[in-house]
Amino acid sequence: MTELSKDLTSESPKPETFPVLPLRDIVIFPYMVTPLFVGRPRSINALEWAMEHDKLVLLVTQRDPKTDDPLAGDLYDLGTLGKVVQMLKLPDGTVKVLVEGDVRARLIDLEYTDECIFSSLQLLPDHESDSTEQEALMRSVNSTFESYANLSKKIPAEMVTSIAGVAEPGRFADTIVAHLTVQIADKQEILEEMDSLLRLEKLLSLMEREVEILQIEKKIRNRVKSQMERSQKEYYLNEQMRAIQKELGEKDEFKQEIRELEEKIEKSRMSKEATDKADAELRKLKMMSPMSAEATVVRNYIDWLVALPWKKGTKDQIDLIKAEEILEEDHYGLEKVKERILEYLAVQALVKKIKGPILCLVGPPGVGKTSLGRSVARAMGRKFVRVSLGGVRDEAEIRGHRRTYIGAMPGKVIQGLRKVGVRNPVFLLDEVDKMSTDFRGDPSSALLEVLDPEQNNAFGDHFLDVDYDLSSVMFIATANTLQSIPGPLRDRMEVIRIEGYTEEEKVHIAERYLLPKQLETHGLKKGQVKFSEAALLEIVRRYTREAGVRNLEREIANVFRKIAREVVKADQLGKRFLVGAPQIKKYLGVPRYSFGVREDEHRIGLVNGLAWTEVGGELLNVEVTILPGKGNLTVTGKLGEVMRESAQAALSYVRSRWIELGLEKDFYSRVDIHIHVPEGAIPKDGPSAGITMATAIASALTGLAVDQDLAMTGEITLRGRVLAIGGLKEKLLAAKRAGIHRVLIPQENEKNLEEVPVTILRALKIRAVAHMDEVLDEAILGNFPVPVPADNADYVLNPEKSVHH
Repeated sequence: MTELSKDLTSESPKPETFPVLPLRDIVIFPYMVTPLFVGRPRSINALEWAMEHDKLVLLVTQRDPKTDDPLAGDLYDLGTLGKVVQMLKLPDGTVKVLVEGDVRARLIDLEYTDECIFSSLQLLPDHESDSTEQEALMRSVNSTFESYANLSKKIPAEMVTSIAGVAEPGRFADTIVAHLTVQIADKQEILEEMDSLLRLEKLLSLMEREVEILQIEKKIRNRVKSQMERSQKEYYLNEQMRAIQKELGEKDEFKQEIRELEEKIEKSRMSKEATDKADAELRKLKMMSPMSAEATVVRNYIDWLVALPWKKGTKDQIDLIKAEEILEEDHYGLEKVKERILEYLAVQALVKKIKGPILCLVGPPGVGKTSLGRSVARAMGRKFVRVSLGGVRDEAEIRGHRRTYIGAMPGKVIQGLRKVGVRNPVFLLDEVDKMSTDFRGDPSSALLEVLDPEQNNAFGDHFLDVDYDLSSVMFIATANTLQSIPGPLRDRMEVIRIEGYTEEEKVHIAERYLLPKQLETHGLKKGQVKFSEAALLEIVRRYTREAGVRNLEREIANVFRKIAREVVKADQLGKRFLVGAPQIKKYLGVPRYSFGVREDEHRIGLVNGLAWTEVGGELLNVEVTILPGKGNLTVTGKLGEVMRESAQAALSYVRSRWIELGLEKDFYSRVDIHIHVPEGAIPKDGPSAGITMATAIASALTGLAVDQDLAMTGEITLRGRVLAIGGLKEKLLAAKRAGIHRVLIPQENEKNLEEVPVTILRALKIRAVAHMDEVLDEAILGNFPVPVPADNADYVLNPEKSVHH
């Protein structure tokens, strides 16, 4: 027991109160001298009170070091009564104090004042005893402490020697534990152990655990150090080699290339599968001769892997108003496509990621399918890449060639992504209906995986031989017709039909887009050339025959070239030109086309049909002539199989209605019927001319004329039902252009009138019919006088005589 503890126990039986100094992250043991930095006001007051009295202070550790104002439950019950050796106030208001621990003490009653914390205490002297076991424990502890000091490198050898000279077991244990880097709770546990023998046992167990941890740390450090030394050695030798090569004027380009490829692989952010593949190929490349053919193949393969955009992408612009403005600015009409793109952007705004839509724009040439893809990319803020599939016959053009072949390359999809440099572009597959099949495979079947949202997140290119994610790509395919696209491929795409433009739409497009573009292209000033609407309509009708506006732009460019020549020749750069309909013939020459115009007079056996072509709708005249014969049916005009069958069905219907038409029962056995569709060099097919041919046959047999202000379209059945047809919009456009005012359509097509422009509906009187009887009621003019040439007789009443119409 120390002199201080003897003095305290010799006083009155009522314990004396002492100021309490709460400690953070430290446990003070008896005989331990340590500096402390004190900043809390209560703690500073406690030190000042101690300095004014007997310099004694009770040093107690907090349970939680984060507590700023500890209460009774926040302090351990047992601490150390110590003495303030030295105290120094610092400029920042804190206090640096040197304290010396003296004896263990238990807190009895804590008293909180405004100044500081006071507590009465109970001194707890060590319980020591001399025994052989104690001596053995002290030796074991000393030996373990020496091992700890050697591994820790933080305890000087003089301190180890000094501690070994301590004879008292309690002081020996306290001195050692004060130098250990262990948890506060472990130190507090040893502080609270009064029996010196048990204290030594706990200390030995604690040190053995720490020694084991330090040995593991040393092994790890040695291993890391050896690796670093090896890396530094390799780096040093490589630098020496580089310096030697530089001095000799030599450079190992192959090794430099290897290093560059390694850097590219690290920076490429490839998938794990692709990274492993690239690393394996790079290891093979290192072992090859740089001049070998195989090295070139491997080098090319790694270049393709690192060049692909594995993670790099653009962020979609989710601004529907701006996107709609861009689409309207670039294209006139095409409402369905614009609506679908805006719907996709709206969903993208609500969902962080959705699978890219796969659209197929189907329509005739020149309607803006390809340019629409660029506008979609601009509206979405994405990059654009176009791949033309017209004439592609090899499946490897899509999936790539295997690397065993000389000159092998990835397919067009992977090539396009490398070219554009991002993983989520708008990818246009142009002319997808123009692919063909031969012995090298079917490219349309290879596209099935590309255009399937459920599969294309792991697209396998034969050249890459690793999976690539195409699910972020927005694919847009274009085609002129759907018939040549295989069913499974067609099923994977969302088909949006783009019909041909009306004459009014073509004029509007020319005024809004084509004229300003050609004006700038030909170096003419704004407002120097002005086209009238009649001039543009003349070009549309008589110099072009198309559903789109491609030839219209060429003809407008032709006019501008001639005007530019006049400007330069006359040296009148500021001269203005007004181009009207009369000037078009001057600039473009004789009109190339004569659009279908209806007959002025009503005719027998002549009916206005309506046909759909790839370049739009056409007026299709059907002529029927009755000749003496034996009941033969002749069909001419280069008609297809379906149209010939329609003619047979039309005749069968007319024969079945002989009573209603006022014909003799066996009239067909004494006449031959000839059906002709003009412009015989042009192939024609389809069932939609059925009611037209039936009306023409009925007119020719009855001798009653057909209203030439009427056009019709519809498929006929043997029972006279009128079935639905396609291309209604184009056919109605052709009727309006030809000056027709009345049109008969199948009743099933009445719902399609919503897609027809309002201007067309206002110009035509359209009637939907369900049966052939309704068609004859509308078309046949029963009381209209038809002038018959003098050399012709009434062939119906007397079929031996022929009549020409």
